[in-house]
Amino acid sequence: MRRIRRKKKDSERWKRSVVKAVTYRCFIMILDFTAIKLFTGSTNVAGGFVIVSNIYTTVAYFIHERIWLRVKWGTA
Repeated sequence: MRRIRRKKKDSERWKRSVVKAVTYRCFIMILDFTAIKLFTGSTNVAGGFVIVSNIYTTVAYFIHERIWLRVKWGTA
């Protein structure tokens, strides 16, 4: 007999969304810093850009993930 899996609690999904947002932003921060440093030659400009851009984009990504959790399109 097959066991039916229960859906995880919303709090687990929330935690997963946070971890995904943080790991994604870390990866993007490295790419952003490298690209800006190569284009400008300035560590200060690259560092400033990374700090400012990652504050608002991390929040935006998290909100985007939470919205998509409510979309049933394309799920089994």
